[in-house]
Amino acid sequence: MGGYVLATTTESGAVGPVKPGAINGGFFPRKPEWPAQHPSVVVAVENVVESMEIPGIGKYVSFMDTEGNRISMLEPLPGSVSP
Repeated sequence: MGGYVLATTTESGAVGPVKPGAINGGFFPRKPEWPAQHPSVVVAVENVVESMEIPGIGKYVSFMDTEGNRISMLEPLPGSVSP
């Protein structure tokens, strides 16, 4: 999707990394018209509302909290690679 690249550090199962404490993730190209393009921690959740679809991955949403931190959540598709 638009140059999104998965970056995996460990084997993943249906619900995310198999090794406790491990993480996986991904990168996408910077776009001048997109605000707040900073590294972001994404949390997998069971149900995301008002999200965008990442084909083959799941539903994704990000927002800024009251202190200006970017928060992201992902509702993974069953059997997809979780960040």
